[in-house]
Amino acid sequence: MPLPKAELHLHIEGTLEPELAFALAARNGVTLPYQDTEELRRAYLFEDLQSFLDLYYGLMAVLLTEDDFAELADAYLARAADQGVRHAEIFFDPQAHTARGVPLGTVVGGLSRALDAAPERYGISTRLIMCFLRDLPAESAMETLRAAGPYLDRITGIGLDSAEVGHPPAKFKEVYEAAAALGLRRVAHAGEEGPASYIREALDVLGVERIDHGLRCLEDGELVDRLVRERMPLTLCPLSNVRLRAVDTLEAHPLPRMMAAGLLCTVNSDDPAYFGGYVGDTFHAVREALGLGPEQLRELARNSFEASFLEDDEERRAELIAAVDAYDFAVEGRA
Repeated sequence: MPLPKAELHLHIEGTLEPELAFALAARNGVTLPYQDTEELRRAYLFEDLQSFLDLYYGLMAVLLTEDDFAELADAYLARAADQGVRHAEIFFDPQAHTARGVPLGTVVGGLSRALDAAPERYGISTRLIMCFLRDLPAESAMETLRAAGPYLDRITGIGLDSAEVGHPPAKFKEVYEAAAALGLRRVAHAGEEGPASYIREALDVLGVERIDHGLRCLEDGELVDRLVRERMPLTLCPLSNVRLRAVDTLEAHPLPRMMAAGLLCTVNSDDPAYFGGYVGDTFHAVREALGLGPEQLRELARNSFEASFLEDDEERRAELIAAVDAYDFAVEGRA
């Protein structure tokens, strides 16, 4: 059995495997600009974040019905369960779908069908986090938050993703204030391509409770000290960092240095269909490339549950952390 873990940085649209993309395209009468799955996989060689986003948003054209979103989420949950995921906090991008004429209720309804079945079917508890596209106007994010009103019983929190450079967190100050007033949890991508100052803004202006990525905090020693002192979680995505050229090679990833500094690091897959592996694959890859030992892997898994939004189920969180502490690496398959 794999090491128990939570996944806290996972874009459900980024789990769209080529085979499912072609199946949904055929079902919905959508023509993809690729001959077959192999040609599509060859397109997954990205120069930077923007080249990835262009393909990422283009493939969303196949997601049209509630059944499509339910099938997408169920396929992710099945893979995640096989890789030891016991709790998943799943991002989705409503603006990317409503802009194509897909109603928000269709997206949330389909995802919720799969997530509601996940505890019994896969032994996975879930949370749903609605992300705003930071390269769109803040007014669009506010309109989306208002439109989500009927579905807030299904949505735990909000996030901020897409192209980072030139779109500082402060742009979304009023949106995050409105979300906080609604009782929603708050996270944001910061410090992936953007500077360390974006991490400070996310903390001080948006009031976030987790930093997604946060890689560039190492450029600011005072910020690192603050993150350590406040036990602010960082949801790192090493395979994504390499594929999007934020880090040259996996062997050069600063994860060990970040852990040694006392940062509360977690390891996640981000957009696994595009970046070469799901979260169990990512654990295995960093173990091999960075020489992480069992106790470092245990720390990462324990951190994932500590950083989760499971405060409403402390008994489950305690059970999951206990399972991590009791895990026997001597009899493991893969972490």
